[in-house]
Amino acid sequence: MKLLAVGTVAFDAIETPFGKTDKILGGAATYIGLSAAVLKTDVSLVSVVGGDFPQEYLDLLTSKNIGIDGVEIVKDGKTFFWSGKYHNDLNTRDTLVTELNVLENFDPKVPADSADAEVLLLGNLHPAVQLSVLEKMNSRPKMVILDTMNFWMDLTWDLLMEMITKTDVICINDEEARQLSGEYSLVKAAQKIHTLGPKFVIIKKGEHGALLFHEGKIFAIPALPLEEVFDPTGAGDTFAGGFAAHLAKTGDFSFDNMKSAIIVGSAMASFTVEKFGTERLVEVTGEDLKERINEFKKLTSFEVSL
Repeated sequence: MKLLAVGTVAFDAIETPFGKTDKILGGAATYIGLSAAVLKTDVSLVSVVGGDFPQEYLDLLTSKNIGIDGVEIVKDGKTFFWSGKYHNDLNTRDTLVTELNVLENFDPKVPADSADAEVLLLGNLHPAVQLSVLEKMNSRPKMVILDTMNFWMDLTWDLLMEMITKTDVICINDEEARQLSGEYSLVKAAQKIHTLGPKFVIIKKGEHGALLFHEGKIFAIPALPLEEVFDPTGAGDTFAGGFAAHLAKTGDFSFDNMKSAIIVGSAMASFTVEKFGTERLVEVTGEDLKERINEFKKLTSFEVSL
């Protein structure tokens, strides 16, 4: 199945306790595409960049067989730029600079050969943009996956609620789940979010893993303990990319396969944090992914005799 991912292709400047970068390749759609490419999924991106976006970055994406016909280049515009500084625990960060640039007037263009994609992953953007993409598809995709954040809950509640009603899987963090539902318990939060439309609710908990909820069933996956974590930027988008890519590759949207998809997403995210930006992600091979999934199996497999 085809996977279409909508999100930012951008510049990031990152500072962590382990160092800092100048402008490097970033953006949600970039991480999603690179993650999906490791699974050799048929993935295409919808985004926008400025004339300042290097050709070498576009060549990198195409070298990974990521479709970029939907990435608009505004020759006289500047690419979206974000700069942030992480605290010592790497769980909290301060946004230093956000420059929307060409993203401010982004009108997504869905290429004809992507308008029939069976899996649509809507990255963290204005709900109006997300709705616009859904309306431009030839027919409703078999699986619509939504990422959103507190910012849109604060500013565009009604539009976000409309988007959520059209969603099969919502993928948010614990803080966002609590704000969206008004419930502190994540179990109750997921139950409340189900009533808004999504059949599946994924709640990401950063270094503590992720939870999957569906019709009263719950699946939990830990994050893989790593010796070195350099930069958590893009980990959530990498997770979503691996998750969606597995669903597209298998064409199986059952709860059991969703569990497998979450493991794939978590394994992919564990690579991203090992270096700055996309640096580690572009190195990952299919064999690397298999080895890391086996590490997850060892971590979570046990027998108990009573």
